[in-house]
Amino acid sequence: MISTARVPADKPVRIAFSLNDAPDDTPPEDPIPLVFPELDQQLQPLPPCHDSVESMQVFKQHCQIAEEYHEVKKEIALLEERKKELIAKLDQAEKEKVDAAQLVREFEALTEENRTLKLAQSQCVEQLEKLRIQYQKRQGSS
Repeated sequence: MISTARVPADKPVRIAFSLNDAPDDTPPEDPIPLVFPELDQQLQPLPPCHDSVESMQVFKQHCQIAEEYHEVKKEIALLEERKKELIAKLDQAEKEKVDAAQLVREFEALTEENRTLKLAQSQCVEQLEKLRIQYQKRQGSS
């Protein structure tokens, strides 16, 4: 791993590299779980430099942040789903409100029609009674 950290000029610098896959003098990297498949590649925690305490701390912080990010994304997804459910319920409630208003208008119209028909019926009953009386008078006078 190439470090971009600056080394003070008064400290000796030793550069070593090997053509082997894994140098013998460095311990193999710990199998630290890098399981953040939901993260974009640029957000993935980079493997730490095991020789540096600061690198390990930064790596652990990055992993914690990645886990928090994952939890927040899950919560956002749950809230989005809840939002969809609430919107569907609101749409249903509004539809029922419109249906109820339509039913109220129909009820009022039918109530008015019923009142009108009852009035017409009572007038017809009165006319029928008058006609019967007139018919009986004619029958009695003939």
